[in-house]
Amino acid sequence: MNLKEEDRQIMVSLELEKADSTFAEHEGLTEKGYWNTLANRLYYALFHAVSALLINDSREVGSHRGAAIRFHQYYIRTGVFTEDEGSFYSQMETLREKSDYNCFFKVSEADVKSRIEPTRQLIEKIKRYIAEK
Repeated sequence: MNLKEEDRQIMVSLELEKADSTFAEHEGLTEKGYWNTLANRLYYALFHAVSALLINDSREVGSHRGAAIRFHQYYIRTGVFTEDEGSFYSQMETLREKSDYNCFFKVSEADVKSRIEPTRQLIEKIKRYIAEK
């Protein structure tokens, strides 16, 4: 990714802000019991955090699939993040795809509420990694 350093930092900041604001939506969605929408928002919060990570390290984000592949290639396989964290990101992407595109699939309260805290933790770990670089 060919960006001036100042532009890169602006993009990283904007992606992290988007991750935080998208994650914050979980409170209202939980109160209303909108489990499919909650799965969507949790995934997108992670996607924006992973995008910030990739941009920070001058890597292309590309598509959702491309971001997942690069996250695994550059951060999971190298031990920066754990296999469990990589697996969690992939699970969230799959859950979001099923809930968004499969009219027969319904996300249960248990499926998604148990993923709120791990989502928050992974976003925070990504933010710490970026801050330390």
